[in-house]
Amino acid sequence: MNSPIGEKKAGRKRREFPLPRLLPNLLTIMSLFGGLTAVRFALSERWEAAALAIVIASILDVLDGRVARLLNSASKFGAELDSLSDLTSFGVAPGFVLYLWLLNQDTTGFGWVGVLVFAACSALRLARFNTMLEDFDAPKWTKGFFTGVPAPAGAGLVLMPLFFYLAFGEAFLVPPILLAFWMIVAGGLMVSRLPTLAMKGRRIAPVFVAPVMAGVCLLAAGLFTKLWATLSVISAVYLVLLPIGWLIYRRRAKIESLKGTAS
Repeated sequence: MNSPIGEKKAGRKRREFPLPRLLPNLLTIMSLFGGLTAVRFALSERWEAAALAIVIASILDVLDGRVARLLNSASKFGAELDSLSDLTSFGVAPGFVLYLWLLNQDTTGFGWVGVLVFAACSALRLARFNTMLEDFDAPKWTKGFFTGVPAPAGAGLVLMPLFFYLAFGEAFLVPPILLAFWMIVAGGLMVSRLPTLAMKGRRIAPVFVAPVMAGVCLLAAGLFTKLWATLSVISAVYLVLLPIGWLIYRRRAKIESLKGTAS
């Protein structure tokens, strides 16, 4: 004799999960693999391969969010998996790569302090980002800004000395103590309240479409021909854009405040 519970379970339809909706999580896992592989290459002193693995991980990290929104498959599980992957690929892996590259030559131990601080700041930044996802009271216009430097961008900033070294040689080799200090600065930028520009939701006027397309093509050509020099320029330009983003945010906040006062 079948029990009512057994009949209920037997009659319940199994929910099928479309295979394409797994793609965002697969991209996230591949991003995780990129960060772990960077550590493997660093252990073999293959610095170009290690840096490239983190760059590829950052590209995959950008793609997984875009694909999730495109397929309408964003989920709490995906957000948590993305944060764990980001912490490994952009918080832990860059620190290990830089430590094995140069920081282990620092006899004071300050190099390892830089690694620990950067990893901790990355974890704190990702935790804050996850909690801010549930902030539904934030004005809509603030969606065009991040609070602090995102983890992938933070990894790009902290790896900038390595990019310059790979592009231009030992003339741009920095002292280990200075590199450790730069790691602490990059970590501080991630956990700061500095508003930084986000590409999501931004629009451009039709007159700028052709110049932007040309710029993207020029950037792609640089990445294919002079990879490390191009990445060095991108990192330096992003650093210059930080105060510009802050000024844009303040101006927009002032405009919105005046609108609220007028209404």
